[in-house]
Amino acid sequence: MFEALKDLLFPPACLGCERRLDHSRPPLFCADCQAELAFVRSPLCPCCGTPYVAGGDHLCPACLDNRYAFDAARSLLFYQPPVDRIIRALKFGGQLTALATLGALAGQADWLRDQDEPDLLLPVPLHPDRLRERGFNQALALARGCFPQWRKKISTDVLLRVRSTTPQSQLSGKERRANLGKAFALSGRESVAGKRVLLVDDVFTTGSTVHECGAVLRAAGAARIEVFTVARSLAR
Repeated sequence: MFEALKDLLFPPACLGCERRLDHSRPPLFCADCQAELAFVRSPLCPCCGTPYVAGGDHLCPACLDNRYAFDAARSLLFYQPPVDRIIRALKFGGQLTALATLGALAGQADWLRDQDEPDLLLPVPLHPDRLRERGFNQALALARGCFPQWRKKISTDVLLRVRSTTPQSQLSGKERRANLGKAFALSGRESVAGKRVLLVDDVFTTGSTVHECGAVLRAAGAARIEVFTVARSLAR
């Protein structure tokens, strides 16, 4: 009765097209927007998660050359409508209503259901100046929303962003890779030595951000580094 009353007083709307919904149970998408969701599934690169059109899972050229400083990266959905809209609304508009929906969708992912519990769950950090400007870290919000069963594993004081950088969304692929040099550090090497770490971020585009984070963790002796992003962009 409480839920029905709440829906009556505050009618739920589709996060994709704002069409009114009959209930507020996540995921908050109408049938049309639900049909537009594109989950990232095999075939893909077992290391960086690059999706393929056909065939079986196999390493991509970048991973054959050991380009990335992490062991495996997976994304939940492709960064396209309606997902791109709700991530931008979360990141730049502070609209946290999408978190329950993204958490519900994460619960449907085969990879996450089979995921071993990490020793540490680290949201990609913001620089303190950016954090004050935005008011929250979207990666931390996503970590809490998508992994409620591992909330006690989340740490915000291990991986630090120590250099303010130009927003990655404003840069080309080559510029993204150069932009993040020496941007991350650890509060203490002993925090990650021998640990299984899961990094969480919003969008995987070139992988530059999580690569730089992974390099810092690897240098400190992390045993395994895995990456989860809500969305995967095909733009390079």
